[in-house]
Amino acid sequence: MATTSKKIQSALLPIASGIIILAIWNLISYLYGRSVGYDVQRIIIPFPHQIATALWSEREALWLSTRQTALSAVIGFIAAVTVGYILSMLLASAVWVKKALYPWILVLQMTPVVVLAPIFVLWMGQGLPSITAITFMIGFFPVVANTTMGLVSTDRNLLDLFEMSNASKAQEIMYLRVPFAMPYFLTGMKIAGTLAPIGAIAGDLFAGSSQGGVGGIGYMVILYNSQLKIPELFATALVACMLGFVFVGCVNWLHWYLLKDWHESARKTDNT
Repeated sequence: MATTSKKIQSALLPIASGIIILAIWNLISYLYGRSVGYDVQRIIIPFPHQIATALWSEREALWLSTRQTALSAVIGFIAAVTVGYILSMLLASAVWVKKALYPWILVLQMTPVVVLAPIFVLWMGQGLPSITAITFMIGFFPVVANTTMGLVSTDRNLLDLFEMSNASKAQEIMYLRVPFAMPYFLTGMKIAGTLAPIGAIAGDLFAGSSQGGVGGIGYMVILYNSQLKIPELFATALVACMLGFVFVGCVNWLHWYLLKDWHESARKTDNT
């Protein structure tokens, strides 16, 4: 009974706070409109219902742009996870490999995307390839850093046990290091999943286009802002937020699904 009450409270509190926030927002928009005029108010602080109306009226364009951004995010995310994992295996294979390559990976990570974006556009042109490359650059380092940490921090006692059992290097990697590093890898993947929609939208801002009759969310942000369609701009921000929630929710579910039967962190999540 106490657990049910806590669940109901957890569900109702965000709803209640959301209603309060909307009420305050409406009040501020109303008072601001009274003081400067509602034409100005619509541009500066639109009412929530104006944003909802814009969301509905622009639903087709926003849906197409969301699909475009989601595609860039998924491709960039998969590339970041795949390349990051392979690179982590390479870095963990020998100390000298890590010492030789890891500093250059850090250099690449520390280079701002705002500097790399024009280079990607120059090499690949505007559109999906450049946006995917930007998403990849933002997301691959957490996978590399976390997975490498897991691979090189395997329990020393277990390593000694494998050595005493005359296990080969391949057996040590496949049956010990890889399973031990799985929670680290999935944590890096969660971080990359959080960054992927952000990277795709940033890629739209730097390299987006309307080729094929549709642009991504970032492109729509530029378009609505240039036309002073502020309610539509807020609606685009809401759609971007929803895309981020869906994307991160899917990655978090995968993290839980792969760990739920054997790792303590997922079991604790189940019990809370």
